[in-house]
Amino acid sequence: MNKRMAAVTAVGIAGLLTGAIGAQQASADPSGTPTYRQLAGVGSDTTQDVMNAMAGQITINGTKVLGSYNAVGTAQITTKDPATKPGCTLARPNGSGAGRTALLNSLQANGGAGDGCVDFARSSSLNLAAASPGLTYVPFAVDAVTYAITATGVVPRKLSLADLKAIYHCDPNFVGTGPNYSLTPYLPQAGSGTRSFWESQMGITDADVVAGVYPCIKDHKNGSIVEEHDGRIIDDTSIAPFSIAQYNAQASQTIPDLRGRAILGTIDGLAPNVLNSNFGVKRDVYNVIPTSKIGTAPYNDVFVGPNSAICQQTSVINTYGFAANPNCGDTSKQTP
Repeated sequence: MNKRMAAVTAVGIAGLLTGAIGAQQASADPSGTPTYRQLAGVGSDTTQDVMNAMAGQITINGTKVLGSYNAVGTAQITTKDPATKPGCTLARPNGSGAGRTALLNSLQANGGAGDGCVDFARSSSLNLAAASPGLTYVPFAVDAVTYAITATGVVPRKLSLADLKAIYHCDPNFVGTGPNYSLTPYLPQAGSGTRSFWESQMGITDADVVAGVYPCIKDHKNGSIVEEHDGRIIDDTSIAPFSIAQYNAQASQTIPDLRGRAILGTIDGLAPNVLNSNFGVKRDVYNVIPTSKIGTAPYNDVFVGPNSAICQQTSVINTYGFAANPNCGDTSKQTP
């Protein structure tokens, strides 16, 4: 290589700010009573943990109303009580794209599989492609994304955004030459919000990645898909995008630690930090709801406006590594 590479209430908030949360992490799928919640949500890996915590805290008239299901786990999930709403056992949606699809399937009201089984989707990227019925992307926090490497690897700890773009364009000055590239740039699994966000930052399209235009990029390792924010796939000759919020929440043991040997790199002189709001490569993260439900309880109580239950939980948002979003609860981002 030519260069070296290296009446809504939230209860128990005080408990989330103590060491107790490190010892007792938010449940992966809804736990406790009620087993099935009025608002069932699926999708993004990036925001699943903070939304799991919200689901355990937010109540209406003393009853938990949010059910947040992890992106990875058992093959299937059951989101509604089979005794009153049969047919709501579905394949677990993995990622923002799959969450959006599951929500749209749920909204078709055609009596098909999954009809009425999902009420909102978690999304770490904004997708305003046409949808029927219409969807609204409601921001609630700010994340930032940088690159993950190892401390002993070939990629420097400090890169410019231009250098990163060269890597993900398979520039031979950075990744060597195929078919035996000296560096492997990874992307998370298809449908991941982090994947689509990182592609937009790198100036590449998913269609070109899938078509093999950038043959050095991989989204599988040893035959398995690359899950976002899992640093265990990183070795001395690889690089992958990583949510700063996820990394710091893992480091603090707020959520399970999957970092492996991964460390975070600095982009354009800006080092990763806990609240992310000043980092160059940052993004809003969203809960996606049906546009028709913006003014309907409990959607409006939980998601909509700066006084909504979620927007009031800045301490929870910060505990899970995110920054507060100044536009929390905004409903202007709607699909045509």
